[in-house]
Amino acid sequence: MPRFDSAAVFASILDADVGGAWSIEPALRPDEEPWEIRQIYVRNTNVLVTTFTSADGENQFEVIDFAPRHEKNYGYHRPAQIVRVVRPHRGLPRIVVRCRPRFDYGREDPRRVQLGQDILYQGSETSLYLSSDSPAAYTLLESPFELKESKHFVLSYGAPYQGMLKFDVEELLDRTIAYWRMWAKHCNIPFEFQDEVIRSALVLKLHIYEDTGAIIAASTTSIPEGPEPGRNWDYRYCWLRDAYFVVTALNRLGQFEEMEHFIRYLQNIVAAETDGTLQPVYGIGGEKELIEREIPWLKGYKGFGPVRVGNAAYKMKQNDVYGEMVLALTPAFFDRRLDRTDQNQALRNVRQLIEQAIRRFEEPDAGIWEFRGIMKHSVFSKFMSWAAVDRGVRIAGHIGRQDLVASWVSVREKMRETIERRGWNEMVGYYTQNFDGDSPDAANLLLPAINFISYRDPRFQRMIDSYERILRSGKGVFRYRTPDDFGVPTTTFTICAFWMTDALWGAGRKSEARELFSTLIRHANHVGLLSEDMDSESGELWGNFPQTYSHVGLINTAMRISQAWDDAF
Repeated sequence: MPRFDSAAVFASILDADVGGAWSIEPALRPDEEPWEIRQIYVRNTNVLVTTFTSADGENQFEVIDFAPRHEKNYGYHRPAQIVRVVRPHRGLPRIVVRCRPRFDYGREDPRRVQLGQDILYQGSETSLYLSSDSPAAYTLLESPFELKESKHFVLSYGAPYQGMLKFDVEELLDRTIAYWRMWAKHCNIPFEFQDEVIRSALVLKLHIYEDTGAIIAASTTSIPEGPEPGRNWDYRYCWLRDAYFVVTALNRLGQFEEMEHFIRYLQNIVAAETDGTLQPVYGIGGEKELIEREIPWLKGYKGFGPVRVGNAAYKMKQNDVYGEMVLALTPAFFDRRLDRTDQNQALRNVRQLIEQAIRRFEEPDAGIWEFRGIMKHSVFSKFMSWAAVDRGVRIAGHIGRQDLVASWVSVREKMRETIERRGWNEMVGYYTQNFDGDSPDAANLLLPAINFISYRDPRFQRMIDSYERILRSGKGVFRYRTPDDFGVPTTTFTICAFWMTDALWGAGRKSEARELFSTLIRHANHVGLLSEDMDSESGELWGNFPQTYSHVGLINTAMRISQAWDDAF
């Protein structure tokens, strides 16, 4: 708290001993069997309900978790607070509350001070206040107590909660539920997969840093990509390559305000880079330096370290970002609902991006998968450079800039000729990961989405067959099967399976596409959330969580393959 990229307060997922946690649980007797636990979201909201039921069924209570959010004074009330309501349902349950925040990613154990009904957790640079109508002494001493009536807890950053706790919290809960339900009502959804799309839309909304419009990749750092050390990254930042896919999803959902804010964030990034060079990733406030360091005092998720903060990818050369940025900014020229965009500035930004795409087409890079020790001529980066110029031609034609059309058309065709000559391998029957190579890359499944090739093109269909044979495994799809900086990947990449679904659907193999999509959504967790990676055999989720990219993939694919509303009845 208070930002996505602030130092962790509760990091027990990375180290149960020193990470910090806030638990509300049954106070079990030594001979008592474990209680049954059920967890759901209140329908069409981001309000979570956890129900605890004793083994004999005689006692039951629930914990309601939410962050307050509602309209207020022509804006939104969204303080840096976590609110928890504990309600008895049956019998006379005994509970214990353990609030153990630790600051600076678990390194600092704060001083605890009781201030009447509040508890101050005071660190060298951070202060949290826990306000409650439950006795503060019970929480400080972690003493069990009988839950005879509802109890309310508010954890606030920087200042104590002000107001009549019980009545205010109940009103906050009602208004927060009403806000989320109204937001969900304004989402366009397909006829099928409605619950999955609504949940994914709500996840996407939760990952927006609304002060700037930035959208982070995931809420966590250092949840490993699989049961092996090394592949642990901090995803609490904004990757530019995700921009096109996120904008597409927001457009399909009909959430134009969020799309407009995100496009404005992207435009500010481009405008701030005076030499036209873009990093692959920026901070949520537009920060350029995301210095990566390891946190040695945390053991890591299931003991798989290291725990990392920051991300060295900001220093990498990833040339695909120029194409994705042009794709993300293209709606500003065609969608008349986006009325806050300065098109003159947008054109300057797009021209700058296209010039960089053209210049870097001849250069090697780290590619979409951010290889740390490898620089090659990534075919997908070449595709995205082509896409940048192609959209530039379309934008210029739309606004009557025939001079730009004339200068870019020949460049676009030269790029295509080079890609076809060095990126397509006739012997293996697919576009490869690198120029003059023979390894597949799941990112190339996106070629029809950027209009480089048709789904029905015989070569693309041949590529799907080869990619299925090489990259598809059990329940998922690998990014690639070649060694990288850490060896050969052992878990599949969730977004790649959605790309494969889109490819199968577009190629006319609709039953296969629906089967793969059904497999993917079945392996979301118990409340419908997806991480970055998945074990291909067991379906176990790995990687940072929840992963925006995975849920964006779900939204875009569900919209594509669902039965149309007009055909449903």
